[in-house]
Amino acid sequence: MLYRLNTDNRVVGTKQVKRALANGDAEVVYVAEDADKRIIDDIVTICKEQQVELVYVSSMKELGKACNIDVSAASAAILKQNAI
Repeated sequence: MLYRLNTDNRVVGTKQVKRALANGDAEVVYVAEDADKRIIDDIVTICKEQQVELVYVSSMKELGKACNIDVSAASAAILKQNAI
């Protein structure tokens, strides 16, 4: 399922994911299991409240690699088509 992150229609990073959720633009949210709990707790809560699909990834490094970036990532989101 990580292959879906190989798109231009995504955001990477906690601030951008929170912004996408606040705007109702997130379709699927990915969070790294090894990310600091304080960082991802808000995202997990918002996803549950908004019934946004939430996918856990084993590590920040794996999530960063799936997003084609050279650094680790705590979270990422695929945006809805109308959010482009």
